Amino acid sequence: MIMLALSGSARSNGALNAGYFCFQALLHAYDAAVQKKRPILAVQVLITGFLRSVFIFLPFFAFQAYGYLNICLYGNMEEMRPWCKAKVPLLYGFIQSHYWGVGFLRYFQVKQLPNFLLASPVLSLAVYCIIHYTKLLHRLFKSISIHELIVATVEGRSSEAYKSSDVDTVLNSGFSTTTNKAQGHADVKRRKSVATDPGSMHNNRSNDKILEVNEGCPILVLPFILHLAFMTFTAFFVMHVQVSTRFLSASPPIYWAASHILVSPKSKRWGYLICIYFIAYILLGSLLFTNFYPFT
Repeated sequence: MIMLALSGSARSNGALNAGYFCFQALLHAYDAAVQKKRPILAVQVLITGFLRSVFIFLPFFAFQAYGYLNICLYGNMEEMRPWCKAKVPLLYGFIQSHYWGVGFLRYFQVKQLPNFLLASPVLSLAVYCIIHYTKLLHRLFKSISIHELIVATVEGRSSEAYKSSDVDTVLNSGFSTTTNKAQGHADVKRRKSVATDPGSMHNNRSNDKILEVNEGCPILVLPFILHLAFMTFTAFFVMHVQVSTRFLSASPPIYWAASHILVSPKSKRWGYLICIYFIAYILLGSLLFTNFYPFT
């Protein structure tokens, strides 16, 4: 929580990380209210999640308050800036709009086409990622009820998720330890039965699909995809689009999607293009950006 709050003190979009605590609180509150029949515990979980989210927003609010006190209250009253008179005086939003021309569709100009072309690789990868994981989540919700999914996710995180910070933990912590072990033993037995009983091939294929969905894309992926979708929409329609590369580079699904393409035998050409793009971005970007060229 402290680290995420510090990220918000460096960049305003760091405040979006509060959404992860909100999602976690909703999962545990649902489990406490519906599964455990403890409404008081559910309220406590929601309050805790709310306070954690507010803490992450504190650096952003502190900056706005600092600007308001120094410019609007203790500054020159004869030259009061227009944002000081707004119902919600936000210094950051005024600077973005007034000096940098940031706003919805304000960057959609013919002269900005090269910048859209510059941002097209990472935006394309982001859109692919959102579509890919949305399909996996759709399959997940079709195979298991939301109630069972939430309960299994909460139990899995409480027993396993905090033992490691590996990405595999995040991706595979949607089920409890006992469930994973049971599925593992059942999977081994099922594969042995396939070798001896070809007639059961059809049923086992359907089971393989369910296991693939359950183990490869748990509900814990959802807040990452929502986070990426919001930032992609903002980068394309609101911000200076050429900063999309470094703006979206903080989203883990970007790298999950890239690695998925690299290991897919049907996407070798796209995998090569991704490797070339990443290498070129590291080499050219380091040279151009440090010489004040608008590479990012």
